[in-house]
Order: sequence, then C-alpha cells, then structure tokens
Amino acid sequence: MTWPSGTSPSGLAALAHGAVLSPFTQLRKLLGTTPAGHVEPIDLTIGEPREPMPTFVVDKLLEAAPSYAHYPPIRGTAELRGAISAWAARRYGATAALDPEREVLPLNGSREGLFLAALPAAGRTQVAGRPAILMCNPYYSAYIGGALAANAEPMYLNATEATGHLPDLDALADDKPLLERTVALYLCSPANPQGAVASPGYISRALELARAYDFLLFFDECYSEIYSDAPPAGALQVAAATPQRFANLVVFNSLSKRSNLPGLRSGFCAGDAGFIETFAELRNMVAPQMPGPTQHVSAAVWADEAHVEANRVAYRRKYDICDRILAGRYGYRRPAGGFFLWLDVSNFGGAAQATVTLWQRAGVKVLPGAFLAQAGRDGTNPGANYLRLALVRDAATVGEALERLVVVLA
Repeated sequence: MTWPSGTSPSGLAALAHGAVLSPFTQLRKLLGTTPAGHVEPIDLTIGEPREPMPTFVVDKLLEAAPSYAHYPPIRGTAELRGAISAWAARRYGATAALDPEREVLPLNGSREGLFLAALPAAGRTQVAGRPAILMCNPYYSAYIGGALAANAEPMYLNATEATGHLPDLDALADDKPLLERTVALYLCSPANPQGAVASPGYISRALELARAYDFLLFFDECYSEIYSDAPPAGALQVAAATPQRFANLVVFNSLSKRSNLPGLRSGFCAGDAGFIETFAELRNMVAPQMPGPTQHVSAAVWADEAHVEANRVAYRRKYDICDRILAGRYGYRRPAGGFFLWLDVSNFGGAAQATVTLWQRAGVKVLPGAFLAQAGRDGTNPGANYLRLALVRDAATVGEALERLVVVLA
C-alpha cells in the first residue's frame, strides 16, 4: 500500500505496512547475501543466553507433567505467585514483599506482558489529545509495539552518554503538555543495550512524575540479576519505601536471562494492584495461560539462587576478557549490568558501515545501534554510532570475536 505524500501510517498500520521493522529484519536487509569473511562466523546479535540452565529443570517438568491434562490458572498457581513474592522479598528486602494474590501476575515471558500492558494503560485515563507512551531510546521492540497497538503516540527519550545512557528525567519534567497526555513510560535498568543502572534517586524521580501526572511507570528489569559488582537497585525496593507503595508502578522480570531459560517463556509483572487486576482480566480474555509444568518449574527456579550466582561468575569472566581487549577503544566501559557491549564506532563510518565491514572481513555479526532506536525528539538517533554485541557465547568465542573486531576496526 502507498501512503499520500507527507503522511505516514500510525498505530497497527505502522507495523502492518513496515513503517517499523524489528532490528533483526533490518539487519537481514543490511547484510543481504553478503558472505561472511571467515570460515567460522560468530553471531553476537541475539541476546539468547547460552550458559547452562538449572540442572533440576527437566525433573521438575516431568514431576508436573500430569497437569498438561488441565487448563492452567491464568493468574498463576499459588505456588508460583508465592515463589515470586518470596524472591522479591529476598532480593529487595522485606518491605518489597509482594501480595501474591493482588500484586503478582505471571506472564509467558516478559515480552508478552510489556507489549500487552500498553493496552489497558492507554485506556486507564482520559487525556486531552492523542495518548502518548514514552520510552527510553534505544528501546526494546515490545515497547514500541505496545504503543502502536494501543494507538498511542510513541515518544522517544534519548539515552546518551551525556545523560548517563538513561533518559533525562529533569528535561522531561519541563514538558508539562507532553506529561499531561502520557499514559505510560517504559524504562529499562540495567539498560538494554548500554548496561546503565538506574540509581534509587533516578527511580524515585520517575515514580514522582508517574504519580504527579497519573501514568504508569513500566519498569523492565529483565537483566537485574546479571551484574558486575553491586546488585542494581529495583523499582519495587524504591517504591516500597514510599507511602503510596506500588501505586503507578509495574515491574517486569523473567527467567530468560537470570536463569538461562529463554525457551521456557516464563516471566511476571508486579506492582500496582489495581492495574494488575485490570491487566489480569485482559489476559484472561486474550492471552494464553502459562502451562502447568512451566509454572511448577518456574516456582522452583525463582526459589534457587545458586545457579544465578554461577551465571554471574560466567559473565564476569567475559567482562574480564572485554576489559583486556577493549580497554581504551570504542568508548568501552565495563557494563554495570546486563550482557551487552555498546561500542562507539563513529570513527569507522558509523554503525551500519562498521557492521557490514565486520561481517565482510571478519565474519563477526553484530547489531547496529540505530536499529534499536528511532530519531528522538531532537531529530537524532542515539544509536547511529554504536554497535551492540551480546556476550552470550562462551568466553573463548567472545574473546575470538573481539580480537577479530579490533583487527578490522583498528
């Protein structure tokens, strides 16, 4: 379909007609049929963890196999909701313990929840004009997908080196007309892809804005358990210390990164009880239940921390390799959290050119940062000069990929 000159599709039409593409679709178009420049290509594009999953997962699945014969509860079993609540209390302190009946909702992976939550958020309050959904830029694709599905206007808040790779909340606070039509704000900490971690003060400021203008703060914490030094602060921890508790806050997390279980499709959202109730009703009508055995396994995985610490040790070894090979290059800093590198290649023609060069000459496949972002409110794409590398391969393979990279981009 063609669109009249000077116009562009909005809402779901933008997705249906290719006005917005996934970063991986854009990468396929960029590389096309270009052959890899090495007999052993290394793909560092997709954030699919490859460290060992917990050893007890298969046994737990078999233990609950008879539950496949029954429809599982859409709101999750008491066992699973209780395990999530107990994990939050261990991780963030007793004050952050969740009411398993009213403040926890299991999801088929956090991506599903991050997308679908935009729908009730957009209908929750009346605003003057078109509702706006704000998001950190770069962003996770579920954020923009949710905004477009809700027919809200996506607004991109650039997260750059100058702002600590998190959106500038003080600048946002000055834009009252935008905040008055905002229905949700997506933030991610540790940030994908930059690895920046929001401080308690930053989270508190975001909560203040959400409550002052009565919108939802959707806080994506899927990388919260992968960190180099101190555990990142959590939004539940910050909110629990306020008189309003979890009002206007919904936190999302999953077992994909924490426990190397991306194929299990198990996550949760938690926080504002009123919104959780509404969201649960929406999911009851349109979303699939998490299978019974998956719920049983998930409860056991949330209850175990030994495998999580082993996972952190594995990533620290990879960080150490990055420190050795990348020191003084590409603006590299050891990420505070998560498992991505965000490398500045502005001296090599920008991200798209560097991506093609690396693939052609070294067989290393990376993701241009521009594909993870849009032009922000100032007209610039904050990812244009960056490459994202996912440290999901084993340490030796990561080291080999980085050695090739520094030879090609010398």
